[in-house]
Amino acid sequence: MLQHPNFDPVAIAVGPLEIRWYGLMYLAGFTLAWLLARHRAKKPGSGWDVKELPDMVVFGALGIILGARLGYMLFYDFSGFVSQPWTAVMIWQGGMSFHGGLIGGITAMYWYARKTGRSFFTVTDFVAPMGALGVMCGRIGNFINAELWGRPTDVPWAMVFPGSDMVPRHPSQIYQALLEGLLLFIILWIFSWRPRPTMAVSGLFCLGYGVLRFLVEFFREPDAHLGFVLLDWMTMGQILSIPMVVLGAVLLYLAYGTGKN
Repeated sequence: MLQHPNFDPVAIAVGPLEIRWYGLMYLAGFTLAWLLARHRAKKPGSGWDVKELPDMVVFGALGIILGARLGYMLFYDFSGFVSQPWTAVMIWQGGMSFHGGLIGGITAMYWYARKTGRSFFTVTDFVAPMGALGVMCGRIGNFINAELWGRPTDVPWAMVFPGSDMVPRHPSQIYQALLEGLLLFIILWIFSWRPRPTMAVSGLFCLGYGVLRFLVEFFREPDAHLGFVLLDWMTMGQILSIPMVVLGAVLLYLAYGTGKN
């Protein structure tokens, strides 16, 4: 059995100003995305110019952060949103949803595609691998905060988290960082290295994330205020992942069925 290191969630404090590790993990995710996008843009025949990337990162960051916060309020705290809708913009209070961030990021990339005259799926195919690394960084932030822990278990690497009931649990944040983040990034990076039909990389991201998230949810403790929301075993995370699996499969079918390049 392991003990959580019980990190101080505040990385730097200067007077009343606090910089938290969770926010730094978001920053790390956007920085990694920018560096990898630069690397790929410099590849001969990529069709991308490095000078385009700062705007893409800014658009994406704003869309993801605002979407993640609003998504959390709508999917996980709807009653709070109805009673105090202004709290949806209070991102410093915590509470971020991946699926909301995905919707926000997609919306931002749609605007960016229109701004630059590119097709929507050309943009999303380019950014999809980097999005998986952002997931990894976010889950590391959850682990540092000792939040969103897993279900009780007796596996050798079971961990006791501060603020919990002191029962050994799966470190599900690490599972998610490794599977939905690192593994999915490696798959998408390799898959997208050679030219693929338009929509294929985006489709594989949706399908891959949806499947991996659905599986990892069996090891993650359901949100305390929601519990199991369907059939006495399905969590909100699993319900929100099903449309991603369907969408990913449809996009892959269309990509290879229509033969677009």
